[in-house]
Amino acid sequence: MSHIVSVSLPSLAVDAGYFAKLPETNITKPAISLLAYHNDFRAVLGCNATARKVWDLPWAAFHEGGLYNKKDNSLYITSNYESLTDNINVTVVSLDSDSYPLRSTQFPLLAMANGGTNYYPPGADRRQMRPLQVYCDQGDMSSRSQLLAVDANRNTSTPLLTNFLGRNFSSLNDVRQHPVTGDLWFTDTDYGHVQKFRPKPVLPKQVYRFEPATGVIQVVADGFVEPNGIEFSPDLKTVYISDTGSQQAEFDPRGPSTIYAFDVVDGKRLANRRTFAWADIGLPDGMHCDTNGNLWVSCGDGVHVWNPQGILLGKIFVGETSNNLAFAPGKIFVFSNKRMWVVENVAAQGREVCQDFGVGCH
Repeated sequence: MSHIVSVSLPSLAVDAGYFAKLPETNITKPAISLLAYHNDFRAVLGCNATARKVWDLPWAAFHEGGLYNKKDNSLYITSNYESLTDNINVTVVSLDSDSYPLRSTQFPLLAMANGGTNYYPPGADRRQMRPLQVYCDQGDMSSRSQLLAVDANRNTSTPLLTNFLGRNFSSLNDVRQHPVTGDLWFTDTDYGHVQKFRPKPVLPKQVYRFEPATGVIQVVADGFVEPNGIEFSPDLKTVYISDTGSQQAEFDPRGPSTIYAFDVVDGKRLANRRTFAWADIGLPDGMHCDTNGNLWVSCGDGVHVWNPQGILLGKIFVGETSNNLAFAPGKIFVFSNKRMWVVENVAAQGREVCQDFGVGCH
């Protein structure tokens, strides 16, 4: 599929059923379409963008993560929680072929993996060293929730952070490494307790900054129902954090499905919290910026794309919940649990593509 479908905002403004009447959205099973809510979306995607489904599996292999490993040219994607008898798997998708073959693996000490980031340890020479991976391990009834550094090429794991000054985290959810300071910024929800594989929380649901070099740990934001996705703007002056509090034991459409923006102060603190955007369908989960500052967010019907002013530019519509996404050179992968989708020949470049893939650097 190669064309981009325009959504008429004037028509939608006076007809609440307009969106569902579009042939591309009036579907009985998941299918991918590119929907433009603003003329700028065509330039963001590029005139040659094509979209297709890559995998449709009987288990939820594509949930969070999407970390690139250069040695095997693969994306590492965490699967969704299935049961207490089986740790969450990591799905490894090779980029060597357009068929994107996959396999499953698990890493030592990693109980219930969720979001993650590529990670350079303190003092690492980024020109010489391949990055490690850091996973938000939600933990289980016997294992603490933690930030775990993984060397995927050697199958080794090292805990970086297992507590907040002696108190257990609830269910660490998503994490980003600041590309200049090396600090790890992460969110802590209580979804493990909601899903009954974690004990009752002993901390509020907050956002943290951790200095691996010194051990300093700091709360940088609170007041969330469920702080979830986190991302830096390309100029590192803004942090985006989503609140998915509308989904707890059940979905409540009156709850927050909101993305907040914060100013980054001195690379260590957050200030000037304001509403950036609200997801009209489902929850704003995993998110990534492109190099022009547009924010790509997995929501209830696919990936929504907002410009830096918080205006919705368009959607990668898949007709079901997307939990996360990943940029690769000229591509963006969409994860929706049992299915993985790809948009190819994309003009936009992910904020971290240069660092992770070593291409497109200016």
